[in-house]
Amino acid sequence: MKFTYCPHCGTKAIQKEIGDEGMMQYCPTCEIPLWDMFSTCTICAVVNEYKEVALIRQSYVNTTNYVCVAGYMKMGESAENTACREIEEEIGLKVEKLTFVKSYPYEKKGLLMLGFKAEVKKAEFKLSGEVDSVAWFGYDEVLDKIREGSIAWQLVKSVIEE
Repeated sequence: MKFTYCPHCGTKAIQKEIGDEGMMQYCPTCEIPLWDMFSTCTICAVVNEYKEVALIRQSYVNTTNYVCVAGYMKMGESAENTACREIEEEIGLKVEKLTFVKSYPYEKKGLLMLGFKAEVKKAEFKLSGEVDSVAWFGYDEVLDKIREGSIAWQLVKSVIEE
């Protein structure tokens, strides 16, 4: 989110050069820079003991490709807790081991996505209402199910190449 008005006092922001940051939004009343804000999410490559990745379909995200389990961090929640919560909520599996892989800026949606490898035991899925379907895909086929170059694709590619 880019500020047009100061969130503290409501004054219209101006452009001001701020040291090494260059030109940025600034409140002349509060005399503070107004840093762009972004939301933080987790995105998970959920893998089982058979070298399969669980991918989901959500019609509000994409109707042609699969995606990884992802979700927004809640205030006071760690990235690790978010990742485990989202996997349990969306597909009903408990995470046995969670490993941070990489962070991915998603400027188009104003997000910072924290990528994890989540190891689970293969079990029956229990889908939330926001998930249309879920399936396991072997390492040899999984990248063909995700939009090439997407953050999910990059994450899964990193996980299967490790």
